Formats: sequence, structure tokens, C-alpha cells
Amino acid sequence: MPSETPSRHGGGLSRLWSSSLVRYLVMGGLSFAFDFGLLWLLYDIAGVPLAVATPTAFLASFVVTYTLQRLFAFRATDSVAPSVVRYALLVIANTALTTGIVALADTVGWSWAIGKVVAVAVTTVGNYFAYRYWVFARPKGSPTHV
Repeated sequence: MPSETPSRHGGGLSRLWSSSLVRYLVMGGLSFAFDFGLLWLLYDIAGVPLAVATPTAFLASFVVTYTLQRLFAFRATDSVAPSVVRYALLVIANTALTTGIVALADTVGWSWAIGKVVAVAVTTVGNYFAYRYWVFARPKGSPTHV
């Protein structure tokens, strides 16, 4: 029956989208595209040194990543200030780690792009748990949002 197919399909997508992990990965992909694109633009097009371009692009993606993760991935509705502070601390750690991995890749003769992909892979797993249980954590006793 043709009328059943869209609702079954929509139901499956709805169930899939209800997972904070799926939303996190989709929003993370969009954020990565922004970050990677800006790094490419700064380094390959504008000629900004890699040691400057990498953290600049990563930090510039702060607003994009925070907003997408807060609103869509974890659907946080609590006060913005505490989560921004926690997120900023996580960004500092991730910036240092990402810059180091990209620089290491460049030093050993790999493309900066490979270093960036490796850095994203390394930080993605830890960031999911940091976002869910620390950055956007709900106070005890409040309804779950993920």
C-alpha cells in the first residue's frame, strides 16, 4: 500500500533522529564542514601559516558548533552561561589537541587535511560524552532531553 510507505519511512527517520548520538553526529558533521572549509580557505587560499590557520578556524567554529549542539543535538533549554563556560573549557583543550595533531601530521609529511581528519576522529568520541554529561547536562531531577 503506497500510503503506508511514507509514514513507515517517516517513523523510522523520526526514531533515528530521536537519538542524541545521531543528532550529535549530524551537527558535528556540519560543524566539521565549516571548520575544515575555513581552514582550507585560510591556509590554502589566503596563505595564512598552518600554525595560525588551524586554531583560528577551530575557534571560529565555536559559535557554529555550540549553537548546533545546544539547540539540535542535545536540545538544551537551561541557562546558556554555565554551558558556555564548560564548552569554552572543552574548546581550549580541543584546540590544543587539534593544533598539535595537525602540526604533527605536517611535520611527518602528511597533508594538513589528514591531520585534521585524525584530530576530529580523536575528539569526536570524547566530545559526545562531554557534551551529554557535562556541557549540556540537565540538573538532577529535571526531565531528560536526549
